[in-house]
Amino acid sequence: MAYTIKDVARQANVSIATVSRILNGQQGYSLKTKEKVMRIIEELGYHPNAVARGLINKRTHTIGVLFPHLSGSLVTDLLRGIEKAASARGSSIMVCHTESDKEKTMKYLHLLSEKRVDGLIFTSETLREEYYQFILKANIPVVLLSTKSDEYDVPYVKVDDYKAAYSATEYLIKKGHTNIGMISGRKEDLIAGKPRIDGFLDAMKDHQLQANDKHLYMANGFSFIDGIEGMKYFHKHTIGITAIFAASDEIAIGAMSTANQLGINIPEELSIIGYDNINFAEMSIPSLTTVAQPFTEMGEQAGKLLLSILENDEIPENQTVAHRIIERDSVQEK
Repeated sequence: MAYTIKDVARQANVSIATVSRILNGQQGYSLKTKEKVMRIIEELGYHPNAVARGLINKRTHTIGVLFPHLSGSLVTDLLRGIEKAASARGSSIMVCHTESDKEKTMKYLHLLSEKRVDGLIFTSETLREEYYQFILKANIPVVLLSTKSDEYDVPYVKVDDYKAAYSATEYLIKKGHTNIGMISGRKEDLIAGKPRIDGFLDAMKDHQLQANDKHLYMANGFSFIDGIEGMKYFHKHTIGITAIFAASDEIAIGAMSTANQLGINIPEELSIIGYDNINFAEMSIPSLTTVAQPFTEMGEQAGKLLLSILENDEIPENQTVAHRIIERDSVQEK
């Protein structure tokens, strides 16, 4: 037998409104009443109807999360953090895979709006004008995760990519490397491409080291294949580099794999530092020194930020999360 909220109210000898307030964390009852109601809910095995709750408090307790890609530990860790924050407040998540496709993204935004999600977490890519305008008209609160917008006043949670790239380059310099190359994303990518390139170039400049076009290989993205192509480039253009800063761990692992095939010993002949600290960084041979982004913490922070907007109707401050360098075996002192 499926029990209803009326059954709970009848057995607790309280009104349906009181049970509803207790279930939704509202005020207007004593601690003794709450304990009694919660005990009866447990005894009956009552499960609140999410649709009915939504009609009462104007919320569906669902958060929409948009990802450009759904592979890798990066996504898994971000989702783990978001789910942790959502679950703690009685909400669930609905994940959409956009593939960085504009039409597909708009399709999912329409779908999430029709599903009446309470809010959105938009991750890892640029917030286009058409996305922002739709979200604005739909009046859906949104938080950016692992991305930010210079055009629109939208709260975000992310690492400072410029500072993290500067730190990675400076780490190599302090290890005695003076001829350093970088395998990066595209300069046109204002989220993870240009800031990391600028951090690399400025660190080299501030330490009076040369970094011209030959020291920078700009890949199409941040994949294992991009690392392979970057390593081939530096092998072909023998400019005597002794270290590489890779703009992602996948790039770094691709570069190390190719270096091994070319007979280049890591780290004895070439040191490599990555960026992200994905699970495979520790599993690679040699294990990868890298810049860590605390993805689970970032996901949880984004979830908390969005829920704070929903509960307090206030726009919170942006959250810049600290990075750190994880030392392993792929970098050697010069």
